[in-house]
Amino acid sequence: MNVLEHFSRIRTFVFDVDGVLTDGTVQLLPGGELSRKMSIRDGYALQLAVKKGYRIAIISGGRSESVVTRLNGLGITDVYTGVADKVDRLETYALEHDLQWDQILFMGDDIPDYRAMQLVGLAACPADAAPEIKSISRYISPLAGGAGCARDVIEKVLKLNGDWQLDEGIRAK
Repeated sequence: MNVLEHFSRIRTFVFDVDGVLTDGTVQLLPGGELSRKMSIRDGYALQLAVKKGYRIAIISGGRSESVVTRLNGLGITDVYTGVADKVDRLETYALEHDLQWDQILFMGDDIPDYRAMQLVGLAACPADAAPEIKSISRYISPLAGGAGCARDVIEKVLKLNGDWQLDEGIRAK
């Protein structure tokens, strides 16, 4: 089976945050707050996937109220932060929502994602992922974390399923 066949089966996306939805760096602000940078293009694809009925879950070891607020604003309600065991969280999530493993894409970038990525039908990673993660990924995006890699995989799935369309009110030129 070629990789595009795997993409066409996906109905659920699971993303890590730091290194996938962000570029993996944090800026230290006065008062100890951490600042992260996210791609607006990833945001567009995330909210479109939600509108089209795809399930999106975020499973992150990090904690950030601003990240949760941003993701909730995109329509993503299944946001799990401060997760120590991503396998347990993913297994629980799949059971709670009666998900089929071969219909789940997990995009991670580093060692804490490794075991969870081995459970799903399509393991994917950004171009700048750790070598161990690249070695188990069926798809390696040409884009880095925080630079559109999430949009890359979402766009492929939505296009293959006829769900990548202009929003109403937008005219193509």
